[in-house]
Amino acid sequence: MWPSFRAIFEKEFLHLRRDRATLMLAFMIPLFQLVLFGFIDQTVHNVATVVVDQDRSSDSRELIDRLRASGTFRIKHITENPHDARGDITAGRARIGIVIPPDYHNKRTRGQDAKVLVLIDGSDSTVSGQALASVNGLVAAMNLEDIRKGTRAPQPLSAQPIILFNPDGRTANYIIPGLVAVLVQIVAMMLAAVSIVREREKGTLEQLLVTPINPLGLMLGKLGPYLFVGLGEMALILVAMRFGFGVPIRGNLVFLFGMALIYLFALLALGLFVSTRTKTQAEAQQMAQMFLLPSIFLSGYIFPFEGLPWPLRAVGEVLPATHMVAIMRGVVLRNAGLIELMPHVLALMLISTVLVALSVRAFKKVAV
Repeated sequence: MWPSFRAIFEKEFLHLRRDRATLMLAFMIPLFQLVLFGFIDQTVHNVATVVVDQDRSSDSRELIDRLRASGTFRIKHITENPHDARGDITAGRARIGIVIPPDYHNKRTRGQDAKVLVLIDGSDSTVSGQALASVNGLVAAMNLEDIRKGTRAPQPLSAQPIILFNPDGRTANYIIPGLVAVLVQIVAMMLAAVSIVREREKGTLEQLLVTPINPLGLMLGKLGPYLFVGLGEMALILVAMRFGFGVPIRGNLVFLFGMALIYLFALLALGLFVSTRTKTQAEAQQMAQMFLLPSIFLSGYIFPFEGLPWPLRAVGEVLPATHMVAIMRGVVLRNAGLIELMPHVLALMLISTVLVALSVRAFKKVAV
């Protein structure tokens, strides 16, 4: 028994040592998750906020200063037009809108009940819940200070929240639009990651290399069939989302599928790049999995993007899923269009172009 055990043990250990991709995956995934869950702070900070100050008084300025000092809110700009707040939230430029009414100072001075309107982006339930809790805590602290000083009547200030886009707080409305981007990535990357490797394993890659085929044409030809599969999959998921889970689609479907086309180009190009760097289908699938985990955890799909430390946010910004999750939630829940989502659209187009170029360059090296 023991000689057999030793011989097989040495053989398997030797295979494992030579299979560097599997060995790296075995160590990198736990290490990545440890770092990720250790550094991610789910307490939201620096939430993009727009303030509508219709009072322009010393009391309103004091409230704005307290919002800044709380660390929860990052005030992007101050305006007097309430429509600007809703426009910024629809476009995704802000998550919270604080509306200070024109009679705020007078009511505070008289000890009357002064109300502050809080507009909350309900498309992100985690951020909206913590932001509302922070506003209520700030208001309660101000009321306690007034009671201790004896300068104003008890409970002179209150916050009136209005949840936009997801007033019922349904989890499906928040989770499923982002899930569409993740599911499409899983299928698209897995299909594309094995395309070149499959040619190599079947012995047909050499035939492709000796034929007068343009590398860019080859890459686009490889992408084409999977592109239709990805669009069909997305259409199927959207139908299930709308009629199976009752998630409303408020935006333009033509624009949404146009963005999905660019997103799929980026994913398939990344999959082809992985395929050119690997030798077996199993290795290609393992490497594709390494891109999948960051796309789930760093895209804002599970954890609030505002809670990520800046190095992880920088990594998340270069992932196609980050921008597609934002586009899906913007179009499906907030009825956002091209103008409102332009930063994410441009980022997705740039990432797609770079990944296609990298795939063509990697294939040229394989051909040489």
